[in-house]
Amino acid sequence: MTPDTILLIILAIVTISYLFDQLLDYINLKSQRVDIPAEIEAFYNKEKYHRSLAYHEEVTRFSFITSALGFVASVTMLALGGFGWLDGMLRQFFTAEIPLALTFFGVIMLVSDMLTLPFQWYSTFVIEERYGFNKTTVKTFIMDKLKGYVIGALLGGTLLSALIWLTQSIGSTFWIWFAMIASGFVLIMNMFYTSLILPLFNKLTPLGEGELKTAIEAFAQKVKFPLDNIFVMDGSKRSSKANAFFSGIGSKKKIVLFDTLINNHTTDELVAVLAHEVGHFKKKHIIWSYFLAVVQIVFTLYVLSLMIFNENLSLALGGTQQAVHLNLMAFGILFSPLSAITGLLMNLMSRKNEFEADAYARDTFDGVALGNALKKLSVDNLSNLYPHPAYVFFHYSHPPLLNRLESLKK
Repeated sequence: MTPDTILLIILAIVTISYLFDQLLDYINLKSQRVDIPAEIEAFYNKEKYHRSLAYHEEVTRFSFITSALGFVASVTMLALGGFGWLDGMLRQFFTAEIPLALTFFGVIMLVSDMLTLPFQWYSTFVIEERYGFNKTTVKTFIMDKLKGYVIGALLGGTLLSALIWLTQSIGSTFWIWFAMIASGFVLIMNMFYTSLILPLFNKLTPLGEGELKTAIEAFAQKVKFPLDNIFVMDGSKRSSKANAFFSGIGSKKKIVLFDTLINNHTTDELVAVLAHEVGHFKKKHIIWSYFLAVVQIVFTLYVLSLMIFNENLSLALGGTQQAVHLNLMAFGILFSPLSAITGLLMNLMSRKNEFEADAYARDTFDGVALGNALKKLSVDNLSNLYPHPAYVFFHYSHPPLLNRLESLKK
């Protein structure tokens, strides 16, 4: 295909993707029910429920603005050859491919983040503040940004450098070797994220002695779960929203409970939440998720190998010669319909896994306690109780609350 044809396809993909996402957001917003249905009136009072409706409406309408501005900026850069222009500018200072690519993506990421910074600020310090969620200080906000830049530069820069070096050194078979590198990287992140990355942003404290730890130990002994890595995270440092998650593989597995979760739930509810996380371990969800991630990595890199040396991709973005970084950007857009399909499949599997973990917690501990915990989490986080089915299908990695409660009864 000619560069002009490729550019038209890229613009079409960006436009269709934008319009489709906005349609999903719109129908999801319109699916909200103002009345309080019978199945939720027992745990969601009228004032709190209407507050959740207002919260989701404000968040969605704000996203319409930010998405529209992002779309206009992207289409303008693509249509006017802005990415090719940036490549030409940087070639005056860099001749080696790796420094050129690192600077190219670094400039794009930094400029993009700076342009969206006012919107991030407004979301955190106005919208989240208005609904009582925000606990982030200005200092924490700034430090999170700086730490994110450093980590992104180190990890992303290392992976990008390895990818470009392999394309230059061994040619079309680079994807096999980089697939092994990327798969190893994902494995290391799974094993050591809570040990290496998370502590840079949050404080993790081993769960202390007391009623909760005693109850958790009793449950762990009952289900033969190797209990030695349960931590409390200072989630209240940034938000009043609560959560819990399971991380790691093998001996490096950890269960992390937000301090906001512990403060707002009974002991039985907390053990039920932990039982849900143990369910992910017992059902081998972490291992299967990693395996599927590796399959996705291999497939993506194979398709990339078919396009990475196509000069017309670079020319389509306004470049004057073939550049790996321009081809990577073009590939990212051209591949997005396929990545959307793989994302759908991953979400389907994730929702299935959540149902299975819920069932495990019900069967090994207490379904009523888990249901109560889920209800409290939904109310405290002002969750959307009636998301549109299409929005759930395309975006939700967890089933909606009412579906989970209904499944717990079976």
